[in-house]
This record gives sequence, structure tokens and C-alpha cells, in this order.
Amino acid sequence: MALNGDAGRFMTPAFILVRPQLAENVGTAARAMMNCALDDMRLVDPDEDHLCSRAVAASSGAEEILYHAKVFKTVADAVADLQKVYATTGRSRDMIKPVFTGQGMAKDILEHEQKGIKCGVLFGPERTGLENDDLAYADVIVNIPLNPRHSSLNLAQAVLLTGYELFHLSDTTQDKFLSMPKTEPANKQETEHLFAHLEQELEKAGYFKSPEKKPRMMLNLRNIFMRAELTSQDVRTLHGVITDLSRG
Repeated sequence: MALNGDAGRFMTPAFILVRPQLAENVGTAARAMMNCALDDMRLVDPDEDHLCSRAVAASSGAEEILYHAKVFKTVADAVADLQKVYATTGRSRDMIKPVFTGQGMAKDILEHEQKGIKCGVLFGPERTGLENDDLAYADVIVNIPLNPRHSSLNLAQAVLLTGYELFHLSDTTQDKFLSMPKTEPANKQETEHLFAHLEQELEKAGYFKSPEKKPRMMLNLRNIFMRAELTSQDVRTLHGVITDLSRG
């Protein structure tokens, strides 16, 4: 599986669009696949040409996935080389099959692909979804939990949500980080110089009315600034602010 920023590599699960009706939806599905570093698109008996101008425009830069997409007449043909198939559907079916959430599906695919097992995910037509005859080729049902009052997804949404669960497993982006263009975190020497400057000017201004409380007051001020995760640029800016205020 591809890691975040590893633009030259793609995940291997096939995404199989069964009887898609509109070229634009195939294009937006390709865009969603590219977002999630997926490139194996398969189309089963599409109603429209997946390389028409409307599909290419809707792909918004992901046309390479359309150009490499494979077209099949039947679901059986599309999954013939796969060893495990997952079918996305929001409706309950009278079939006894394992049902995974999107997250459960992603973990299962990762586990199987690490063993060299080829996997694929089925997506149904926009209007009706997958039929029972399509589901017969699936080993697993995938049902993404959503608002039970309105859980319907369009094709591209379904592809994006499913693809993101796969991408997320191998993404190394931190949950939280500080964006610091053209600067870096302030080092201790810089922050100590700032605190000394601040203390000096506060002393001149008569801020410390009770000398015995001065250490605690400076400690509180220090903690306020330390929580702010100051950058070198922040420190320089604050030095300028303190200097200008001290001039009255």
C-alpha cells in the first residue's frame, strides 16, 4: 500500500464499478480513487463511454485512471483473477455473508494483500445498487455506517469513503502538527531572552507591585507563552511589541 506523499506507488485492490450509468460519475469515481492512491478501475457493462469528454473533465486530473481502466461484459469476467471480493451495499439482503464496516474491510484487505491475495471491491449502479446476482460473486458485504434516516451515497461518495478507509491505514500524517512556513520552533535560548526582556520592561513599568509575588507572576507569564508553542518568528515579533510598548 502507498504511504502518504509516495506519489509513485498505488494500492492494488481493484475497484469494480458495475453497470455505471453516467460518464460523469465514472470520472468523479476516478478522481476519488486518485485521491486515495488507487489505480485499478474496472467497469462492467457501462452505459456510456468512460473516455468521453464529460468523464475526463469530471475526473479533474485523474484521467490516467480512466485511460487504464479495463472494461468487462460481466461481473464474473471482472472478478475472474481476484481471490477475495467485497461488495458495497446499504441494503439488507437475504444472504448469509460476513458484513464488514469500511474500516473492517480495509483491515481485512490489508491483511490479505500482505499474504499476496488479490482483492477487489464491487460498487453498484447509481440508481439501484448491486443486485443479488452481483452479490453472488462477493465473499463479504461492506456496509458503511451512516445516518439510518439517510444513508444513500452517490457512486463517487461510496468510492471515496471506501478508498479513504484503505488509504488511512497506511497514511503516516500526524493527527496534529504546527504548520511553520519559513520559520521553526523557538529554541530555549530565544525564549529565555524573551522572558528576560519582558521581565525587564515590566519591572521598569512598575508591574511588580509586591516583590514577593514577582517569581510567581513571572512563572505564570512564562507558562502562558510556553503553551503557545512559539516559533522563532513569534519571538522576534514579541520582542518588537515589548520594545514599542516600553517607549510609551
